[in-house]
Amino acid sequence: MSLPLAELVRNMPKAELHIHIEGSLEPELIFALAKRNHVKLAYASVEALRAAYAFTDLQSFLDIYYAGASVLLEEQDFFDMTWAYLLRAHADQVRHTEIFFDPQTHTARGVPLSAVFGGIDRALQQARTELGISGALIMCFLRHLPEEQAFATLEQALPYRDKFIGVGLDSSELGHPPEKFARVFARCRELGLHLVAHAGEEGPPANIIAALDQLQVERIDHGVRCLEDPDLVRRLVRDRIPLTVCPLSNVKLRVFNQLSEHNLPALLEAGLLVTVNSDDPAYFGGYINDNFVACFAALPLQRQHAYQLAHNSFAAAFLDLPLKRKYLDEVELFFRVK
Repeated sequence: MSLPLAELVRNMPKAELHIHIEGSLEPELIFALAKRNHVKLAYASVEALRAAYAFTDLQSFLDIYYAGASVLLEEQDFFDMTWAYLLRAHADQVRHTEIFFDPQTHTARGVPLSAVFGGIDRALQQARTELGISGALIMCFLRHLPEEQAFATLEQALPYRDKFIGVGLDSSELGHPPEKFARVFARCRELGLHLVAHAGEEGPPANIIAALDQLQVERIDHGVRCLEDPDLVRRLVRDRIPLTVCPLSNVKLRVFNQLSEHNLPALLEAGLLVTVNSDDPAYFGGYINDNFVACFAALPLQRQHAYQLAHNSFAAAFLDLPLKRKYLDEVELFFRVK
């Protein structure tokens, strides 16, 4: 007998490819770290902070996101934040995760990169041995800052080159098109780094095209507005360019008014290599399984879509072939048995 859909998506093996680790900072941990580091917050309580999570657009979210990150000062803070996420991921049957982090958010406050890399990487190594989760780091440049600062961040990060596999582009999409960072992405490509970029969330399909043409990215983060351009959709399907879609985030930031309006079914129907992810789960109402369960409740999605999304998550991951095959085989076995 087949599992009910909600139980199926909760228990199926999956990868998460679009998670901002700073966006996993729950209010309770923010207050605990603020107390430990003697940081004064603008909110009187955990409840007051959580009540402030009423965003009208991406920028209103970013304002509070950066305020939350102010409590991250020591290596142990970055470890505690990452470990808390990894425990949640493990409970959600995540086998592999590719974590975004924003070094410029921290270096601008005088936090050394050694603390950032040290804490996050230590948590990833511990997850590998204790939880059986493989993981990797993708360093994101903040697109609202000048490209020169991205170059400076890249140079500062090179001593830690063994601790990250790629670079990305995040923060405010509107007014900051991908081509603004063409030179630094070219340099990252020379260094053998994987390349991804946020595009086509609040911004138009042209931003996705620019990320592909000007940055030569391998994966598009979000990308939900690609359906507005049929030629772009055909290109994404032809070239098997993954889209790391974040449904609850899209609703929270008003990309879609409600989850029942989300275009996830249409993206799958078009043959796109779509994955489901949590983005900034502490702020957007849910971790990866919350996204899956909500989508399968609100949208016309069935068992075959669950299989496709689980399969896609590993197919889109930056994994070596033997490990990718291992995870894909686990997906096949799960859906045969369940």
